[in-house]
Amino acid sequence: MKSIVKATALLPLVLGAFLTVNGCKSDKIKADAEAPPPAKVISGVDVSFFAVEHPELYPIVTATEYQAPSQLSVTGTVFPDIARTVPVISLASGRVVDIRARLGDAVKKGQLLLRIRSDDISGGFDAYRKAVSDELLARKQLDRAKLLYEHGAIALGDLEVAQDTEDDAKTTLDTATEHLHLLGSDPDDPKGIVDIHAPVSGVITDQEVTNAAFVQAYSTPNPFTISDLTTVWIVCDVYENDMANVRVGEPADIKLNAYPAKVLKGTISNIGSILDPNIRTAKVRIEVANPGEMMRPGMYATATLFGKEKQTYTAVPASAIVHLHDRDWVFIPAQEKFKRIEVVSGEQLPNNMQEILSGLQPGQQVVTNAINLQNAIDNE
Repeated sequence: MKSIVKATALLPLVLGAFLTVNGCKSDKIKADAEAPPPAKVISGVDVSFFAVEHPELYPIVTATEYQAPSQLSVTGTVFPDIARTVPVISLASGRVVDIRARLGDAVKKGQLLLRIRSDDISGGFDAYRKAVSDELLARKQLDRAKLLYEHGAIALGDLEVAQDTEDDAKTTLDTATEHLHLLGSDPDDPKGIVDIHAPVSGVITDQEVTNAAFVQAYSTPNPFTISDLTTVWIVCDVYENDMANVRVGEPADIKLNAYPAKVLKGTISNIGSILDPNIRTAKVRIEVANPGEMMRPGMYATATLFGKEKQTYTAVPASAIVHLHDRDWVFIPAQEKFKRIEVVSGEQLPNNMQEILSGLQPGQQVVTNAINLQNAIDNE
């Protein structure tokens, strides 16, 4: 009887354990069935090889050898030519009452730039009026002395003293008159305003004055700076390892980030004598004509410098290069297929040829119509 009771009590435990084991097994089987099949890795496959139908439609040509002067590409910034940059100097101290030009404006020589109310004009007119009175008095005394000398009333020495006094008074008057002219004022039209005019034609590249600002005569900062931008500088950084390939007087090709398709010609005019100790570079200055003033100070540029020693490059038809993902590629025949390899292209050459700087050697064969081949690969 006791054994029957024990068996009855153990029955639920056995059933629970059985269900738990079977449940785990069923969950595992279900998870295994839903899992993706294991990946199959096939070794030895090169994804740069492509097979297409009718390979005879893609002609093959042999890359040729091309010799050109060694090239060095450096980055630089556009600066105004210092020799063509003129500061606008105020000859009188005072407060600005009118500004006729602004930063970036193109101005002509003699154009009114600003007007200054100055106390220097008052002092200049005071000295001028006194000089006029002194000269008038000295002239009358000289005339009287001449008359007395003719009648024997005074000695020759007295006449000479009167003449010297008149000469001194006239010199003082000329100086006071010239001073007013330098201040920009007319002696016949006294006023307390000084007009500042442009000394040269060009573009205002710096402005250090605003309305109601005080301007100090003959001191910095100058109210304006005018630059003639018909010729500009490209200042580049050249590493010391490349200095041997840079010479004064050598030509340079300039490309602007703003106009990448346009190539400008320049000449190296100076190589810095001091290297930057931090980045080990020297400043190289290139003078470039600026037609239409398309180059503006502060623009970034890329300069290609040419050395005297010639280097050998590879040349292929321009149609043999295809541009993908911001890189240049060519196709070469290999194992009854075509292999796409990356190259670095250079300058455009005559007869629709393209310079290859690296990635391909002279004598290697390439497909001449790379774009058509790439389209055929994409459509398969």
